[in-house]
Amino acid sequence: MRLAVALIFLTALAAIWITNAWLTERFAENTRMRADLRLALYTGNLRAELDRNEVVPRLLARDPALIGALTSNDFSTTSAQLIAAQKEIGAGSIRLLDATGRTVGSTDRYQIGTNNALSPYYVEALRSRDTVFSISTTETGAYEFNHSRAIVADGKTLGVIVVGADLSQLERQWAGIAEAVVVTDSEGAIILSTEPRWRGLTVPEALQVRSAPSAIQRAFQVTADWTATPADAYLAGRAVMRSEQRIAFRGWKMIAFTTYASTRERVNAVLALEIMGFAILLALTFWLLSRRARMQSVAFMRESADLRALNARLTREIAERERVQKELRVAEQTVQQSSKLAALGEMSAGVSHELNQPLAAMKTYLAGARLLLQRGRSEEALSSFQRIDDLIERMNAITRQLKSYARKGGEAVEPVDLRAAVSSALTMMEPQLRTRSIRVTRSAPRGRIMVMADRIRLEQVIINLLRNAVDAVRDRRDAAIEITVEAGAHAYVSVRDNGPGVSDLEKLFEPFWTTKKPGEGTGLGLAISSSIVADFGGRLTAHNANEGGAVFQVELPLHRPGETREALAAE
Repeated sequence: MRLAVALIFLTALAAIWITNAWLTERFAENTRMRADLRLALYTGNLRAELDRNEVVPRLLARDPALIGALTSNDFSTTSAQLIAAQKEIGAGSIRLLDATGRTVGSTDRYQIGTNNALSPYYVEALRSRDTVFSISTTETGAYEFNHSRAIVADGKTLGVIVVGADLSQLERQWAGIAEAVVVTDSEGAIILSTEPRWRGLTVPEALQVRSAPSAIQRAFQVTADWTATPADAYLAGRAVMRSEQRIAFRGWKMIAFTTYASTRERVNAVLALEIMGFAILLALTFWLLSRRARMQSVAFMRESADLRALNARLTREIAERERVQKELRVAEQTVQQSSKLAALGEMSAGVSHELNQPLAAMKTYLAGARLLLQRGRSEEALSSFQRIDDLIERMNAITRQLKSYARKGGEAVEPVDLRAAVSSALTMMEPQLRTRSIRVTRSAPRGRIMVMADRIRLEQVIINLLRNAVDAVRDRRDAAIEITVEAGAHAYVSVRDNGPGVSDLEKLFEPFWTTKKPGEGTGLGLAISSSIVADFGGRLTAHNANEGGAVFQVELPLHRPGETREALAAE
């Protein structure tokens, strides 16, 4: 066993090490592939936004309204026209410059009147006579991405139209998904970034800005990630992988940094399940070892106890033989009185036990009738009184049945539908079932199942079984009782609950034996029920279900017209 435990430890260590290495590599590759796919999507969106803004200056440069305003120097409605075009096209900004570089119309009123004669988008537009792209910086340090084109009419340059692209919305979209995304120009400078502090820097400079705070924390990070793949870089002290993709525009390049957090979490989840499996295996091994030692100890204790019991039995037999003659006369005198007291106790306890349920139902019906009378619903109250009358008659019948139990009676039998008896018993138990959250399931065939029995006594048996089932599930939140009526070679009624089950099946049908607390039961219900079923030629059995709970089954001979009761009992 020691060798087995050592083997389990070594196997667990090897399996965890191999699983970690394989899953880390696989999940890291999946993370890199997803990062590459996101970069392809981002670059496509960026290029589409730039291409869309490139067409706008070409269209506006041919607008007769703008050409007329530059010719006549009347710019009163120019800004309004540019604002309407901006809303329709979705551009970031639109400006109209005259031949001197002065802003004569703009979607931003604060730009009107400013001189942009030295701006790249003005100078390059005059030189190329075509749509040009330029990058400039604002006073706040942010980058502007502009497409500009000269407005020419009759061979004369009248001005320049400038359309700015709003790429900040793309940065906000990137910041919501990836850890960090940057776009660099052909010189390696960062022009777009989810981190505003990185703009204008190179990628190495940006990484230095967000490096690990100290060498101690960096060492701790490396120690914590001893099972991970080597990191491409560190952002805020966290290991990240780097993905790059070129943009088919002026030598631009997009770079994304993605953490290994998701990869590590997925690997750790699998490793936790694997460690749990080995822990269960190890616990099972220890349990087998302890069970073996416990069985040996129990065997030794049993042998010792048998020897002590044999010695004590011999001693008691010797003492009993010495005083048996002295006590014989006293025993003969007390036997008769003890028998009378036992019979009296059984009858009184049985009456208390069997009348308790009808009395509780009568109390419930009286309370309901009082409320109905107060609300003026007298007809429904009469129905409750009729039920009380039926219960009184039933109590009278129960007292007669208890007397017949002492005499082992059973003469008043007749054909009874077993399904109807179950329905009547459920009706009797309805007040108790309503006060508790118990799911009751009944399963019965459609056809009648006829047996030879006294219907009231048969209902008494079913009620006893239902009461025991209700008491068994009183402490369960998912309390459930299942009643099954079947017919085969015999008729069967099964009452099953999902309670704790029966601890001692051998003493279950003995009089005065009960598992209930003092005052809650007399221990006569099952004994009386077993006697009643025996009077009908059947038997009452009990066992614990494999899924938990107790199962009580009443087996009765089927009633076949023309056959005697003795023949049915013989079957």
